[in-house]
Amino acid sequence: MKYQLSDLMNRDDLLRLIADTAYNIGFGAKKHFATFDIVTKVPGLMRIFSIAVGIYSLALDGLSSRFLSASFIILGITSLYISFYDSQKDKYEEAGVALIQLFNELKKLYFHVKETGDDVLPESIEKLTQIESKYYQLSMSKQILFSDWYTHYKFFWQHQIDWVDEQKHFKLFRDKIPLTFLIAVLFSSIALAWWILISGAVPFKQVILQSVERVSL
Repeated sequence: MKYQLSDLMNRDDLLRLIADTAYNIGFGAKKHFATFDIVTKVPGLMRIFSIAVGIYSLALDGLSSRFLSASFIILGITSLYISFYDSQKDKYEEAGVALIQLFNELKKLYFHVKETGDDVLPESIEKLTQIESKYYQLSMSKQILFSDWYTHYKFFWQHQIDWVDEQKHFKLFRDKIPLTFLIAVLFSSIALAWWILISGAVPFKQVILQSVERVSL
């Protein structure tokens, strides 16, 4: 005996499924926009930074030639990496726009299912299946480095996703802040603390001795 998907699913199940799909499509759309933004905006920011560093190097003796050379090499490598995506940047924007349209269709479908009875389940499931098929056709798998971090900001902090959160119940550290970013912050903090300790930038020994002398008095 064959069963239709609508026979195995109630309205609450379908609402959760729509929210899951909307999260994937909405996040994917913002990721395409993140890649587009990085490719179009970062090169200009790097040029401004290069000019600013060059000007400050004329005014400040502390900026060594080695520091400037290393900085410009890093900027050159970064610019070269970004240029690999430049030829397809318009495709990323077009895909992002198309995915946002699918996201908005899911929003309409969500509230339609929410406000109607179970009799609309078969046609709603069919509509959801069609949207998912379009999503797989439109998505571009190759995204630029750090686009995932930027996407979290664009999706969770800029986009209106209250109706998705109604089903997903997003958490701050589990969902809204990328794990790789937290790991990077942790390792950077440890490295900075280690550098301060071994470089003597902060005279911990003198501070401790002064504290001991004050306590003994």
